[in-house]
Amino acid sequence: MVAGGVDEKSLISFIMENSCGVLLQELQNIWAEIGESKPDQDKILLEIENECLQLYQRKVDEATCSKARLYQSVTAKEAELAALMASLGEQTPYSQAEKRVSSLKEKLAAITPLLEDLKVRKEERIKQFVDVQLKIEKITAEITENGRSSNVTCEEQDLSMRKLNEYQTQLHTLQKEKSDRLQKVLNYTNEVHSLCGVLGLEFRKIVAEVHPSLRETSSEEYTNISTKTLDGLFQAVLKLKEERKSRTYKLRETLKSLLELWKLMDSSENEKHHFVKFTCILDSPYGEITEPGLLSSDIIKQIETEVERLTERKASRMKDLVLKRRLELEEVCRRAHIEPDMSTAPEKTTALIDSGLVDPTELVANIEAQIMKAREESVGRKEIIDRINRWLFACEEENWLEEYSQDENRYSAGKGAHLNLKRAEKARVIVNKIPAIVDNLILKTFAWEDQKNMPFLYDGVRLISILEEYRLTRQQKEAAKRQYRDRKKLYSLLEKESVYGSKPSSRRSSSLSSEITGYHMDVNGFMTHDSTPKLLSQSSYSSRHNRYFSDIRRLSSTHLNFVNLPREDTSSSFASISGSEPESSSLG
Repeated sequence: MVAGGVDEKSLISFIMENSCGVLLQELQNIWAEIGESKPDQDKILLEIENECLQLYQRKVDEATCSKARLYQSVTAKEAELAALMASLGEQTPYSQAEKRVSSLKEKLAAITPLLEDLKVRKEERIKQFVDVQLKIEKITAEITENGRSSNVTCEEQDLSMRKLNEYQTQLHTLQKEKSDRLQKVLNYTNEVHSLCGVLGLEFRKIVAEVHPSLRETSSEEYTNISTKTLDGLFQAVLKLKEERKSRTYKLRETLKSLLELWKLMDSSENEKHHFVKFTCILDSPYGEITEPGLLSSDIIKQIETEVERLTERKASRMKDLVLKRRLELEEVCRRAHIEPDMSTAPEKTTALIDSGLVDPTELVANIEAQIMKAREESVGRKEIIDRINRWLFACEEENWLEEYSQDENRYSAGKGAHLNLKRAEKARVIVNKIPAIVDNLILKTFAWEDQKNMPFLYDGVRLISILEEYRLTRQQKEAAKRQYRDRKKLYSLLEKESVYGSKPSSRRSSSLSSEITGYHMDVNGFMTHDSTPKLLSQSSYSSRHNRYFSDIRRLSSTHLNFVNLPREDTSSSFASISGSEPESSSLG
């Protein structure tokens, strides 16, 4: 490259020397023709040389100035490029390109497009910064409810992506907070709307007190999300919930009074129709009442008015209510076969009410407590009562079977005869189970008495006494039946001996004859007595048995009235029976 430069300079010098030499030769020829003197020629040549030097110097000065301007321009652009690169936080390939160029113009040509590109990118970056900052400022103003500034200053010293990412992260955080706040506002607003509907309050008026924008539009764009608005809505929800709780409590208490009055007054379905739909509040938790208008002031006022009306009517009907509750108590006791409490007997309660010594409401409450107690006791007695009903049913079947057995036409082909035969078969199966039923019932009763430590009374009579009496009577009946069958066999034997000519001994004949004297066989094959038999005949025993069980059957419909069973002291009776049954506790 240096050699090339030297050759180029030599060539220029050679050309100039040739050109100048030609001109100088021509000038000397002219001077010779003119006859210029040597001093004048030297003077002119000196002037020419000075003028050439001045021209060269001027050109050198111009070139120096041009170089300085280029250098200054390159330096300025490099400084601007460095500033832009620092501001944008980026690296450019200029430093590598600079090493490959040597002239200032090449440097300037290399740096200029890079600089223009960075300027464009800077403008775009500034727009991004301004856009993000405007959004940040807008959301911040919405949250803090401060006035927004129209001027956003962008710090151009740091336009790096790192800084932009920081702003964008801040913006995303604010946008999320805005979204969360907006959701909270909508949730609070919906809750206020729901509570206002339940309480019968004006929704727009409530939210307008918090912020007017909540009433004007439901658009999210115009919904105020400031901290003040959120706090206001939160307080409004708390206030409405407290009001709902207060009204719920008030309405529940009023409804309880109304239900008690309905029960006391035996109100008709017509009277209850308008208010019965509100009783669902009693089964709903405090926070789950969402039906619109259910807790409005008008509804509460209507129910309070109805309670006041029924309270005024209650005073005049309390005596009837007391007597009605007493009848209800007696009915519960009758079904459970227990004795009702005589402290609230009709004659006593009527006298107390007439005398004014007792509040009728207290009497009703007392009787209702007795009803509850009787029902609870009835539940504990249910298993034994069910077994008693099975026993009584078996006794009825036994009575029917005995009557059926005495029917002379039971085998006739009449209408319904086959049904009676089927029933008789079933009845025999049931009757055969009676001893086991009674034994199990006695065991269950002893177990119940051991558990409760008290006797099991059935219409005021101890059940064990009834069962023991029944078992004894049944044993007597079975013994009578066996005696009757034995005598029937003996009578049949005597008939055979008379037919076939057997001659029993006179002692035996007279003995047997004396035993069956007064007996004859009826058409059904039963042995009966003409006048007064020594033993109970089957029909007379059955008659007594039927009368006994007709009394027992009244266990399921009326109070027990065993005339042969004295009312014993329950504690002494229980002690005596328990003492006679040493295995009762183990059986229980």
